[in-house]
Amino acid sequence: MKAVLTIAGSDSSGGAGIQADLKTIAAHHLFGESVITALTAQNTLGVTDVLEVDPVFVGTQIDAVFDDIRPDAVKIGMVSSSAIVGAIADGLDRHKAANVVVDPVMVATSGSALIADAAVDALVRQLFPRATVITPNIPEAEVLSGRAIASSEDVEAAASLIADRCVAVWENASDFTDAAPSVPAILIKGGHGVDEPDAADDYLRMADGESVWLRGTRIANDNTHGTGCSLSSAIACGLARGFSVDVAVRDAKAYVAGALAAGLNLGRGSGPLDHMWQYGTPMPC
Repeated sequence: MKAVLTIAGSDSSGGAGIQADLKTIAAHHLFGESVITALTAQNTLGVTDVLEVDPVFVGTQIDAVFDDIRPDAVKIGMVSSSAIVGAIADGLDRHKAANVVVDPVMVATSGSALIADAAVDALVRQLFPRATVITPNIPEAEVLSGRAIASSEDVEAAASLIADRCVAVWENASDFTDAAPSVPAILIKGGHGVDEPDAADDYLRMADGESVWLRGTRIANDNTHGTGCSLSSAIACGLARGFSVDVAVRDAKAYVAGALAAGLNLGRGSGPLDHMWQYGTPMPC
């Protein structure tokens, strides 16, 4: 059985973060492993508090996972400080991790900030060079590219600017002695909507600069807690199975669309997805 490691924060309500990742991995019939970067007190209404894990202990968790059941892919989600970013980057290098998906989580679905400003630059400098795919949504892509996004042309331009930013940073870096860093594939998620209000179109810029629009229709469901976490984990599952980036992304998009369309309705705010939607109607209580 292939294994997938998620490095992310814990969501006490079970809808996002580590919990959503492990559910997604299980739904793909793969073995899930976890490294927790932060504990959050949150539910569908918002985040009450965040307790960061010591960066040294983050590294210890990474070592424990790789030293025994080596993951075939790694998904990185909530990383709230630059020190934790550094610990993860060092761990990835120590174990020569492959098939890394970075979801630059900055704000929760409820609107709560989940990352310090200094950590954003650390993400670009230390984790993006080690990634196979990065998966910013529209607001995150605006931060990373430094430009507003209001149209499909803006999305394409933002992806190019993010790639250019990565190259510019890495050309001045001194911590890549073993191999030159590469530009990751960049998936800008369109769930926040541009151009057509009823569309859910994602833009994938491949590492070689080729690009494609992945068209979709917006699903009428306000319960979207953990959507980004689940998508990035599903992409990691595809990469673990040996799929190419574009196939892994397409399959992940279809999986999340099904989880949204299932119409799970839990909590008093933006509720979670039905991660097990492919396995039929649950047994009655």
